[in-house]
Amino acid sequence: FFFSSRRRHTRYIGDWSSDVCSSDLAWTLDEGTGEYYLHLFAPEQPDLNWAHPPVRQAVYDMMRFWLDLGIDGFRMDTINMLSKHPDLPDVALTSTPYPIAEEHFLNGPHLHEYLREMKREVLSHYDLLTVGETPGVDPVQATEFTHPDRGTLSMIFQFDHMRLDTDRTHWAPRWTSTPWTLADLRTLLGRWQRELHGQGWNSLYLSNHDVPRMVSRFGNDGPYRAESAKMLATLLFTLQGTPYIYQGDELGMTNVHFASIGDYRDVDTLNFYREARFDRQLDEAEVMAMIWRKSRDNARTPFPWNASANGGFTTGVPWMPLNPNYPQINAEEAQRDPASVYAYYQQLIRMRRAHAALVDGRYDALFEAHPSLYVYTRTLGETQVLTVLNFSAQACAWPGDLPLRQGARQLIGNYGAEPALTLRPYEARVYLQPAASS
Repeated sequence: FFFSSRRRHTRYIGDWSSDVCSSDLAWTLDEGTGEYYLHLFAPEQPDLNWAHPPVRQAVYDMMRFWLDLGIDGFRMDTINMLSKHPDLPDVALTSTPYPIAEEHFLNGPHLHEYLREMKREVLSHYDLLTVGETPGVDPVQATEFTHPDRGTLSMIFQFDHMRLDTDRTHWAPRWTSTPWTLADLRTLLGRWQRELHGQGWNSLYLSNHDVPRMVSRFGNDGPYRAESAKMLATLLFTLQGTPYIYQGDELGMTNVHFASIGDYRDVDTLNFYREARFDRQLDEAEVMAMIWRKSRDNARTPFPWNASANGGFTTGVPWMPLNPNYPQINAEEAQRDPASVYAYYQQLIRMRRAHAALVDGRYDALFEAHPSLYVYTRTLGETQVLTVLNFSAQACAWPGDLPLRQGARQLIGNYGAEPALTLRPYEARVYLQPAASS
């Protein structure tokens, strides 16, 4: 997009949009042409004008090139931002110095027209998987993307649960860490489970390259690191949708607490530090604590293959330091330990492949008022899978009115298969049992 007019005010940035440099406007002057170009993200990432047919055809040619080489699909970054407001309106300055203006670029008027054309021109001619990153969509909108008959994509990434601990009234919402409750998480995940069932397909994740490590954010990265990492993995593998394992999750990798901002590389982290410390004059300890909790570099430290220098990642100098706990948390150690988080992921994958109810079964939540237990069933025909998760560092009594049905057997558990009347801290149990009607 080029626009030969005055500089635009709008800065497109939200808590989901962490690639944006925090001080950038959406329009940057190109000195060669004397015109301004649009970038919803960093100035180094100009937006393509999808309203221009030759641009779309060039993208399709690029897609065919890679598909013909044999790749299996595409992750489509912020795919629901292709269609902009046709007038590219200026956004008046308000009490917010740089309005987000999501209404001008999220789920625009020609979005599904472009995606249907993409499917007709490219996607329908290959056996492939597509996952669309779609911030700001609800389950009804998700159906338009992923409906088994009329949808254009295999599945989507949605962000509702990624905002669970975010204060959206803060000047830097993505960097906040507000207390969250299991009730809130259960409500958000349950909504997508119920409303997308039979109507579309979801992606299941708790971490990625843009957010903190899931065991540090949703579990316990201290004394119950391994137990809570396994419990969270059990959640992902027993809901409906496609589970995603972000590199390091299978080891139970944790957030990193670098003492100096000089050890961080993420542009968003560096911009936040500069604005918080020097523009807003916040205390160094307060700013670093926010970075320790929410920096994208938590998920971007070099992968620890073993306990040798630099975790076996390189014999040179890595682009950023490793997490200091890599001598204890690394791939070699995990593969050696039959009780490791890695071994547990292998068991979960085998379990999911073996039971169709975990793929297509109906989701029903139980004990929705319980403060620390997340209990639900997946039912398909005469078969039911019952999942019981303790989201607490405290032991919890097995609910007295949750009897196992005759013939029930435990499929997996992160404390082993021995029965106990008390659910231990961050315990996960999954049972196979007959459905109620059988």
